[in-house]
Amino acid sequence: MLDKHYLTPLFSPASIVVLAGATDKPEDLPPIARHVLEALKAQKFTGSLTFMDIHTSGTLADLAQTRADLAVIVLPPDEVVAGMEVAGRMNCRAAIVISTGMTQQLAAELKRIAKREGMFLLGPNSLGMQRPSLHLNASAVGALAAEGSLGLVCQSGALTASILDWARSNAVGFSSVVSLGAHTDLGIAQVLDFLAHDARTQSIVVYMEGIQNARRFMSALRQAAYAKPVIVLKAGRKPAGNAAALTHSGAIVGSDEVFDAALRRAGAVRVRSFVELFSAAKCLASRYRPVGQRLAIITNGGGPGVLAADWVNELGMSLGRLSDQAAQALAPQLPSLATLTDLIDLSEDAGPEHYSLAIEAANKDRQIDGVLAIFSPKPGRDATAVAQALSDAKRGMNKPLLTSWLGDTLVLPARETLRKAQIPSFRTPEAAVGAFSNIAVFYKNQQLLQQTPTSLTSLAKPDIEGARLVIESVLAERRNVLTEMESKSLLAAFHIPVTRTLQARSAHEAMMIATQLGYPVAIKIDSPDITHKSDVGGVALNVHTGTATRDAYADMVQRVARQMPKARINGVTVQPMARARRGREICIGLVSDEYFGPIITFGAGGTMVELMGDGAMELPPLNQFLARQLIERSAVAETLGEWRGALPVHFEALEQVLLRVSEMACALPQLREMDINPLIVDADGVVAVDARIVVGEASHGASGGLVSIPSAGDGGYAHLAILPYPARYEQLWPMSGGGEYIIRPVRPDDAQMLQRLVRELSAESRYFRFVSQLAELPASMLARFTLIDYDREMALVAVHRETTVGDNGQVKEVERIIGVSRYVTNPDQTSCEFALLVADDFAGKGLGGRLMHAIMEVARDRGLSEIQGLVLANNPNMLRLMRRLGFEVKAFPDDPEFRLVVHQL
Repeated sequence: MLDKHYLTPLFSPASIVVLAGATDKPEDLPPIARHVLEALKAQKFTGSLTFMDIHTSGTLADLAQTRADLAVIVLPPDEVVAGMEVAGRMNCRAAIVISTGMTQQLAAELKRIAKREGMFLLGPNSLGMQRPSLHLNASAVGALAAEGSLGLVCQSGALTASILDWARSNAVGFSSVVSLGAHTDLGIAQVLDFLAHDARTQSIVVYMEGIQNARRFMSALRQAAYAKPVIVLKAGRKPAGNAAALTHSGAIVGSDEVFDAALRRAGAVRVRSFVELFSAAKCLASRYRPVGQRLAIITNGGGPGVLAADWVNELGMSLGRLSDQAAQALAPQLPSLATLTDLIDLSEDAGPEHYSLAIEAANKDRQIDGVLAIFSPKPGRDATAVAQALSDAKRGMNKPLLTSWLGDTLVLPARETLRKAQIPSFRTPEAAVGAFSNIAVFYKNQQLLQQTPTSLTSLAKPDIEGARLVIESVLAERRNVLTEMESKSLLAAFHIPVTRTLQARSAHEAMMIATQLGYPVAIKIDSPDITHKSDVGGVALNVHTGTATRDAYADMVQRVARQMPKARINGVTVQPMARARRGREICIGLVSDEYFGPIITFGAGGTMVELMGDGAMELPPLNQFLARQLIERSAVAETLGEWRGALPVHFEALEQVLLRVSEMACALPQLREMDINPLIVDADGVVAVDARIVVGEASHGASGGLVSIPSAGDGGYAHLAILPYPARYEQLWPMSGGGEYIIRPVRPDDAQMLQRLVRELSAESRYFRFVSQLAELPASMLARFTLIDYDREMALVAVHRETTVGDNGQVKEVERIIGVSRYVTNPDQTSCEFALLVADDFAGKGLGGRLMHAIMEVARDRGLSEIQGLVLANNPNMLRLMRRLGFEVKAFPDDPEFRLVVHQL
């Protein structure tokens, strides 16, 4: 069923068979096999556990009669293939190959067997997994972790063991521990997908070294981060700038910065060190959820408080201050030397009761999002009593509470009190502030995650076909770099304002054009072989006369030919000087990342762009919110408001250029690099003074395959890591009995309307859909149903506008979801499983049939060949609808209470 994850046989097996050597002679087994067997036997697994020696396991016919959900294979490399074959004969639905040193060739053979047998394979070169709630330790990374709510996914066996060792001494428990390695079949994306669905997992920590498929990774990460906090530590942070970059943007962007942008857009948080990962894990284990970034600091010493405040500013957060009213109410209850201006400095005389009062005030104050309590040991002050006061205060808090107990021996009992109360405690104020920053960043990134832009904006429709013709003509000439004229025509096709530019092939022609355009003019060398014109003296600005134009042409052509004798020189381009009064120079660019596809950059422009390195970046598609956020992240943003006597720039015009570049990135997969530099922006608008664009036939896109020109079937977005909102599936339908409704793809902001639909269902309808008596959708399930990857699944909602009367008697129209149809692609990538839900008061009006027809059309459009689902046998209305739609109704062998309904697409 849709609500049961496909990896359940792997991570929640009811039965396990362990394929090893002679288990009665453990001394003859390889060390890794001994470790795994000891780990499996160390506690009582909640399901059935069978140990088998493949050398004495009976005939193939005997094996075929044996069934198990999961096979754990711990065999020497030369016997692993035989073990996989045995697992296939036993009808195992999943397998873990725990091994090290497997070759890529052997790994490919194991994956081939797994695919043939329909098994999900974790490994090879994996050190296994742990599921503490099931008392299952199928790993070689040490003793079973304590049970908790933290999911751990790690691409390093050594780090997995280190994290578990740290967790044991810090009272951190896990829902799952999964150790991945090189050549593993199931990767981070699939494990994240399971943890996003897993009710036992409340937060996730990931250590990773690389990804295989950016689209799949982003899809799983976005869904997981929408449902629960995700912290990522990635190795390999070297600056990986492209030495062959042909544009400024390509020169300043490296793979690590792109990864940052991808994580930010996915709603996850990246940490930079192993220590910081543990700090974040402390906060996640305490189940702190997204908040704002205003941190109040309560301290009994000015110095540590100031250090913490400095670090708050360093990390780009805000110091949380008590409101005047709260401060006036609190002050009389504190020691006489206490100050409440910025820090909540309780003074050296502070005792447990003063900390309690300050925490209570900060918790109630709406200007504060989190609290850091710092304690410095003082003569006569009981550190443990203060810690106990915080432990008591935490029970009534709805905001994160973090602590920093300074010192060592004197505060050890206090730290133990805080640990037992699950209050994160840090040895330094800076570490505590950094941990809170992770929570605050998660909150900010969640806002980015919930954006679902379309590929084309609501602005005037661009001339996409005209732009493609320009690119195709360039590629037909076996060129990759567009001339300035071609680049500007591409921008103009997407309604980006450009300066009027004409080409001159002689000095006389340049002089005539300049006279017609009006002085002063700018003259630039026109050559497909020159990347940065100013570097070779190929730019002349503020040319005021015809004689100066003639001389500038001659000097420029000779100078460039001397410096770059092999460059093809077509002449020059002539354009009027941009007359923007106090305009700012901006560079908007696009680069193509090997894994994540096109990346949009924004920063300071002009000739100093690479030196300044101001390159804020974002993954397309963009909407206005994402465009504004991108601008605000750049260093040049502080010059765009009122600045040194200049009026604020036209922000809306600047945002529109970013939206147009996003349209280009979505519609033109041949784009490799682009610089609009400089883009002059002032209070009146924007104009692109120069542009340089690099194109190519095809490249490896975000989905891991070759990019193709957009088609109606796949939407043409294989080159994007984040699929745009598929607006093409929106439909307007008349309603039986009058009125109309819209069928459209679901969006994240539909969550509350979807929750209302479920709440208002009858108990019978809820049971038919969810096979449970739930009264409303849990937060994780609601997130899973509303933030989806439109590439591998689809949910269509039927939205009806209703007239209601508010409490004040005012009549207003509100939207209401009255039905949902959805499918999820099965692991075979050829079939999908559907679900359907219709509001009780709209049943029998043809809505269910229309939603099913619509979702089947989408599945057919995505290239799927079969749609199937499970329907309760005692749900006659649904079975009747399925037969009317042409579905074949079959018995379901695994559970007689259900019927399997199947339709060929």
